[in-house]
Parts: sequence; structure tokens; C-alpha cells
Amino acid sequence: MNESNKLTIKDLINIGVFTALYFVVFFVVSFVGYVPILMVLLPFICPIVAGIPYMLFLTRVRKFGMVLIMALILGLLELVMGRPWPVVLIAIAAGLCAELILKAGQYKSVKSCVLSSGVFSLWMIGMALPLFFGYRDSYLAGLVSGYGQAYVDTLASLTPDWAFFALIALCFVGGIIGGLVGSAVLKKHFKKAGMA
Repeated sequence: MNESNKLTIKDLINIGVFTALYFVVFFVVSFVGYVPILMVLLPFICPIVAGIPYMLFLTRVRKFGMVLIMALILGLLELVMGRPWPVVLIAIAAGLCAELILKAGQYKSVKSCVLSSGVFSLWMIGMALPLFFGYRDSYLAGLVSGYGQAYVDTLASLTPDWAFFALIALCFVGGIIGGLVGSAVLKKHFKKAGMA
């Protein structure tokens, strides 16, 4: 690996700053989940809004590993917040795939950035795992004290087994929309970074 391909202190600072920004935006938007139907739609809504800081981050990314590290940190944050451990593996897989897409576009293609936004957003699907795989009954029971039985009953009715695959699709589409919105809002930043 060339010296120029190694991550520098500046790169690591960028990763830290933009991961924090992305997570704060994601966390704030996730509060709409207090409405059961919006809770189910979070994998679609969050990537749209979080697409803006993600796309801004990509104007600073020129080296392999930066997006992967961001995804890993997000996965670990969710693990610390009580999500099941597979959320970290899903985050790593989504980050690696997004990284490969960006590398294929030589970190200069806006189209690659938008596609990577869709793929990167799939890290969020790990948070839906308790609703579908092995944890469902205990997860829903744990929500009753904070949200009430009516909320839990509505959420359960909105999440049959097949909904997991619909959420994956919605997450990807939300990420693409977020990437498009981000690239439009940040057009000047992309031009300044020499991206087309």
C-alpha cells in the first residue's frame, strides 16, 4: 500500500466528525418512531435525512477504509445501546460493499456515491432484527412499559415475517433518495471536491 493510500490523522478526524454528525441526525430522526407506523418506516425515513451528512462525508473520502470504519463505529454504537450483536456484522458488510462501490467509481463519481448511500444505509436493518428473528416476543414485551400495549399491538400487526424483506428494500430506496437529495443540496461541495 502506498503512503498516500494510508489513512492519516486528518482522515480519522473526518471519520469521527462525520460519524458523530450522521449518528446525531439519525438519532433525532428516529424519534418519529413513537408513532407505530413511522416506527416501521424508520428504515426508509432515516436514510433519506441521514443521506445529507453521508454525502457530505463522501466529499472528504479518497481512501479505502474510511466508510467501512464509519459503518463499524455506527454498528458498535448500536450494540452499546442494546441492539443484538448481528447489527455490527450487518454494518460491516454494508460498509464494505459501499466502500467497494466508491472504489469502483474512484471516489469521484456522484453516481457511485448515490449508489453507495443506498447500500451503506442497509446497516440500519440490523436494528430491525429483534422484531423478526428470535427476539420478537421478548422485544415486544419489553416495549410495553415504555410505549403501552396498544402501541405494541399495532407494531406487531404491522410487522409480519415478510415485512423484514420489505424493510430491506425500503432502506435501500431511502438511502438512494437520501443520496440524491444530498448530492443536490451539496452540489457546490461536490464540484469543489472535483466529483462529477
